[in-house]
Amino acid sequence: MDEIVLGLITFFTSTVAGVVGLGGGMMLIAILPSFLPLNALIPVHGLTQMSSNLSRAVFGYKYVKLETIPKFLLGSICGIALFASILYFISLEFVPLFIGIYILLSLWSKKFNEKIKRYESYFLAGFFQTGLSIVVGATGPLTMTLLLKDYEDKHIVVATGAALMSITHTLKVFVFMFFGFVFFDYLGVLIAMIIGAVTGSYVGTKLRDKIEGKKFVLLLKVLLSALAVKLIIGLLW
Repeated sequence: MDEIVLGLITFFTSTVAGVVGLGGGMMLIAILPSFLPLNALIPVHGLTQMSSNLSRAVFGYKYVKLETIPKFLLGSICGIALFASILYFISLEFVPLFIGIYILLSLWSKKFNEKIKRYESYFLAGFFQTGLSIVVGATGPLTMTLLLKDYEDKHIVVATGAALMSITHTLKVFVFMFFGFVFFDYLGVLIAMIIGAVTGSYVGTKLRDKIEGKKFVLLLKVLLSALAVKLIIGLLW
């Protein structure tokens, strides 16, 4: 029964992500503690999100900006290698706070954007998004915020973001396999959730055409802002 429920939930969250590019993964990781033990949360979530993002990128392959991938991939490899090696020696308690503040300033402050632009890059986005992803569930907005500045086309933003996030989740899955997590123990749940994720990506891709460009950008900004505020309040509370 849990498998069917999780499959339907993943379908819904993946559809949301297929339409606006993100948010589905955050909703899913907030729901999973009701169904899975704590040690399985991030690995199962990572493999499911890898399926969701990879399928979303495949369905929108014509819009993926390939030039963003090499730098992002290099940054991701460096980031996950560093954070995986020092995971037990550092405190990441305030990372969500900094991510939330960065997103809000990046979306709404022109002065901040003028100053930060010289430092922003897909290498750094990959480094922090993928490195922090093994402990922080809200790193996707880092890349989406950058893509939203660089590209106006909603299909490019969503498809390229999905391609980059699939790199993040793929590397994360390999890290958990290296540390000994046995995905086979959750085979039934994973099959149901992967089917839901891929189906949701397809439906979300089709529904995206129903949203006009300017409304899409505003919706994405509002959703990113809401997620950022949630991060900040969640930590300070």
